[in-house]
Amino acid sequence: MEKYDIVIIGAGPVGLTLSTCLQRWGYRIKHIDNRAEPTPTGRADGIQPRSLDLLRNMDLKRKIMAHDPAKVYEVAFWDPNSKGGIHRTGTWASCPKFIDARYPFTTLLHQGLIERVFIEDIEKHGGQIQRPWTISGFKNDGQDPNYPVEVSLVHVDGTMSEVVRAKYLFSGEGARSFVRDQLGVKIHHKDPISHVWGVMDGVVRTDFPDIKMKCTIHSDSGSIMVIPRENNMVRLYIQIASSTDPDFNPRKTATAEEVQQHAKEILKPYTITWDRVEWYSVYPIGQGIAERYTLDERVFMGGDVCHTHSPKAGQGMNTAFLDAVNLAWKVHHVESGFSPRNILSTYESERKKVAENLLDFDAKYAKLFSSRLPSAGEVAGASNNEPEENEFVKTFKASCEFTSGYGVAYKPNLINWSNEHPAQHPLFLAFQRGTNLRTGRYFIPSTVTRVVDANVVHLEQEIPLNGSYRFYLFAGNPAKTRNAVRDLATYMAASNSFYSVFSFKDIQKDRYHERHNPTTSFVTLTTIFNSPRAKVSIRGMLPDLLARYRDHVYADDVWDQRVPNANAAAHAKMGLDEEEGGVVVVRPDGYVGCVVKLQEGQGTSEALNKYFSVITGKKLGEERAAL
Repeated sequence: MEKYDIVIIGAGPVGLTLSTCLQRWGYRIKHIDNRAEPTPTGRADGIQPRSLDLLRNMDLKRKIMAHDPAKVYEVAFWDPNSKGGIHRTGTWASCPKFIDARYPFTTLLHQGLIERVFIEDIEKHGGQIQRPWTISGFKNDGQDPNYPVEVSLVHVDGTMSEVVRAKYLFSGEGARSFVRDQLGVKIHHKDPISHVWGVMDGVVRTDFPDIKMKCTIHSDSGSIMVIPRENNMVRLYIQIASSTDPDFNPRKTATAEEVQQHAKEILKPYTITWDRVEWYSVYPIGQGIAERYTLDERVFMGGDVCHTHSPKAGQGMNTAFLDAVNLAWKVHHVESGFSPRNILSTYESERKKVAENLLDFDAKYAKLFSSRLPSAGEVAGASNNEPEENEFVKTFKASCEFTSGYGVAYKPNLINWSNEHPAQHPLFLAFQRGTNLRTGRYFIPSTVTRVVDANVVHLEQEIPLNGSYRFYLFAGNPAKTRNAVRDLATYMAASNSFYSVFSFKDIQKDRYHERHNPTTSFVTLTTIFNSPRAKVSIRGMLPDLLARYRDHVYADDVWDQRVPNANAAAHAKMGLDEEEGGVVVVRPDGYVGCVVKLQEGQGTSEALNKYFSVITGKKLGEERAAL
């Protein structure tokens, strides 16, 4: 019987992202999908700004952008006018300036092209998607303690079958999930209101002026959402029925011609005709969330298996990406011996809360756009970040942060430090008490100069999604922190420190050209000096342990408009003392784990060892290093 590290069911966004990560990190994967080919047309299409950060960190963004997707920088809002037609009542930024985003736009490209980018990467790293196969049964019987899950698979035509064993099983099957049903996990519907939507992708001819923009259109004849697409296409979302209708039928349908006629009525006085229809579908949408994401931390679920919601905010695929990455690095750390199995429990607690927030937001978002019209002044106030905020402005700001992906906030747990964390030390810094960073939130972007080649780079992108923790030593003014940096490196070099305990055993192997993990795959180290690049000497200013990461030494000498008066903008954006610096530990998925003050002696390393002791389940830092 064949044995695998993981069996993945479904090759949509969540399954492909999980497979891509684990394939790169050297795992043996059985990945099946019940479709003969990737998605040919339609389905999800919106990639939000935070997801673009992630895709760039995976070195996949460039390949996706090569398909020349549509980019939405602004949203237009249209409503009924007194003449029986519609008029534009406002526009606003898709990702307003108060959000510190590298890519302040939504990228629109059909799901099949996005899937193919992931599939090519999986195949490049030796994996494949087995099609068209499906799952027929599974059980966590523990007969093999190392591969406790037995999985039965069958070709969709019933002509072939196989049984394999695996350490893990993951369901990314979509809303109709065999695995979820077999586990008896129920879907809870948070909002009793459901809708039937028609969705049409096509090439149109129209005099409607905002056809190349994302638009929410309300008229006396109904509502439409317009989404620009690649290859001169446009997607129209048209609500066909709602459970608030007196004669609501959740199985109500409509032909493409009926939906086109409905669209023509809504858009009056403007006209629209179709050169061709690429894809058309009618489907009911209700807000649902799975009560559990796993029962035993061996069989996991993610993506649409766990959460369904309206397409209005374009969140489905983006939530799936982050589900997958969250689980991938935690499985990797358990299987690498970096963490005990209890870290896997944080997958459900972190991602389920995000899904609950998404459904709450989705209901509020829909209600906001149907309850009343925002005035031009309110829109301007929200976009300009004015201090006086009414309910609409607050909701708009919160929704922009959420839809962009930057609103994801993981609560305190064993990975995200807080005042209740088991690791306590006076040098830990908290939000607005020594730092602007919040644990469980994304690492604030900053621009610095890489010392070895004088390239100006985005610090948050310098370490790829390699499964390692990211250690940012903001070293402040080197004249003031020289002793503190030396002491930290000395204590980190101790054999029982968080840095050394997972060092490679084959130390004789030549890793000279390894940029990110020359001595351990547990963590990647970076150092950022408050100094002009020309005055940074890597060998002269850094102990050997840090100098080994020569490609990750940076000068904080690039001006940033968000902190215009700072001498060291990256330090300032993090809220760290520009002279004294500090240490930021970022999780492998790009979210902040803890922030520690940098000072002379062993205090900084003590705090870090306490934090990593909780995560790794090891007693770290108890040996004393001689200075």
